[in-house]
Amino acid sequence: MNLRNTTLLVVLFSATTFYAQESTLADVNLSVEPKLSYLDSIKSTFQKHDIAACVEERWMTELSNQDLYSEMIADIENTNIDQKVDYDLSTELLKERLKALDAKSAFHIEYNPGLENIIKHYLKNRKRSYERLMALSQYYFPIFEEALSKYNVPLEIKYLAVVESALNPRAVSRMGATGLWQFMYGTGKQYNLDITTYTDERSDMLKATDAACQYMVNMYKIFGDWDLVLASYNAGPGNVSKAIRRSGGKQNYWNIRPFLPKETQGYVPAFIATMYVFEYHKEHGITPQKPIVNHFATDTILVKNKMSFKQISELLDISVEQLQFLNPSYKRDFIPYQADKKHFVRLPLDKVAVFTSNENQIYAYCDYDFNKREKPFSSQEMVATSTDVSMISKTKYHKVKRGESLGLIAQRNGVSVTELKRWNGLKSNNIAAGRSLKIVKEERVADVPKKAVEVPVSKAVVSNDTIKVKAKSVETAKFHVVEKGESLFSIAQKYDVTSEELKAWNSLEEETIQSGSKLIVTALVKQKTENHIVQSGESLSSLSKKYGVTIDELKEWNELEDNNIKLGSSLKIMLPADEEVVVAEIKVKKPEKQSPYKSEKVYIVQKGDSLFSISQKIKGVTVSDLKKWNGISGKNIKPGMKLKISG
Repeated sequence: MNLRNTTLLVVLFSATTFYAQESTLADVNLSVEPKLSYLDSIKSTFQKHDIAACVEERWMTELSNQDLYSEMIADIENTNIDQKVDYDLSTELLKERLKALDAKSAFHIEYNPGLENIIKHYLKNRKRSYERLMALSQYYFPIFEEALSKYNVPLEIKYLAVVESALNPRAVSRMGATGLWQFMYGTGKQYNLDITTYTDERSDMLKATDAACQYMVNMYKIFGDWDLVLASYNAGPGNVSKAIRRSGGKQNYWNIRPFLPKETQGYVPAFIATMYVFEYHKEHGITPQKPIVNHFATDTILVKNKMSFKQISELLDISVEQLQFLNPSYKRDFIPYQADKKHFVRLPLDKVAVFTSNENQIYAYCDYDFNKREKPFSSQEMVATSTDVSMISKTKYHKVKRGESLGLIAQRNGVSVTELKRWNGLKSNNIAAGRSLKIVKEERVADVPKKAVEVPVSKAVVSNDTIKVKAKSVETAKFHVVEKGESLFSIAQKYDVTSEELKAWNSLEEETIQSGSKLIVTALVKQKTENHIVQSGESLSSLSKKYGVTIDELKEWNELEDNNIKLGSSLKIMLPADEEVVVAEIKVKKPEKQSPYKSEKVYIVQKGDSLFSISQKIKGVTVSDLKKWNGISGKNIKPGMKLKISG
């Protein structure tokens, strides 16, 4: 009986211990927070505004699809307007509606069988396309109408963009015409549309629309008829003039139509048919789809730094596709920065609010992201690869100012919010102004290479090829690879030493240094560590005076959050080494003066050689050099001649 009870107690105790351990482990696991990325820490500081989003991503692919443009162009080029189309629309009713359109339009809209056929073709075969186009038109048409009104151009010309590009700002024809208004490269340049590697303003809805209006005004001055202006927009004014001459001087579009290029013959009918479908869509049961975005619910922001659509997408939680739709003139999904030219980004209003409220953080993240990219091989990398690199931890303290958040402090110091909370024992993101936060930074330090020596702060005894050192406080050797254009003075300024010290440490007799040579410069001071037991009445202030260090150094060495220290606690004090260092000798190899030429002193001229081809073969030698060194006045040289290739 006693044995059974004892066994039961052991089992219960074991189970309790096991579950207690599980519970503890669970608690530990739950308390571990995932490390926030720099992007997350940036976004956690954003001021946000509760404005309903005006763009729905599910419409993006549907409404900005290139196939609408392809369908429209194929219709214009291939539809036979003389072929009858079976559709439930009486000719009499169509004539009545066309007459009503003509009464309020600057165009000559008159019934003819060809126009009837193309209207019925659109109503029968392109109903779905027009539902999509009408959704897009609710975004673009207000912009078009404002510009057309400004230039006193008929507002109906807004339908021309439907025919030209199917309202796709990135549409590109087989001939290279681009944008909503399908400008060719030369015409775009003629109307001051900027076209570069990164931007194409033919796709900018505001600038391209303005250019299209100017073109229309200029063509109307020539032809005085808006139908012919449309024809010239497609075929060019030269082809329209030829058609007028070939028709015997007739100036009605329908009369000169047979003499126009094939594409232009279907162009004006397609324009009028599109106008009819838009004006009478309700009567034919065509219901516009929901607009992707309302023009008045977007705005532009001046961009003050280069940034990519991907970065904006990550920061503002807006899809790259939406950014492409709203900013089609940036053809590489990248907004450049130029001091002499302004660039803007168009965003939905709720995103505009977030962008303008957090510009500094946004630009900081873009710089951070660009700087992560692989850099070209540099002299600094050469220095690093020539030595062993180790990581050291440095602790500093930051006093929280009014208005600062953990995210902002983390961003400025290149750490995560989670790390800040862990170092400072914080359980939430709330932080009071005035508190001192501990920040631990990992830094890369180049160690002394093998066979490296130690260079003192004090004077060195210099001979021709050695530096003899004897000192109490020494420094670890650090090297600098001379870059093009640097001088001893500029390098001395960089490392806070004198030119004379650099000359002494590197056994230099002159100020001249060659690009690519390696110089010894100052480095990290070696120190010894001493532990101090805090006595009654001592403070950080009194200890800093006693040891000749600063209060901040004491706090950093001992990871103290404030100035309070406890009686009996042990403090780490870093002091210069007391022991005398044995004299060391540094072997310094002087940089060799390198000839810019090859080792050969004479070049034997080969068949087909010229002074120019020889100068190209020999690095650092010019045609003038060859002439001067060999007393040549002209360009003639003969095979077998021996030329000096060194001064």
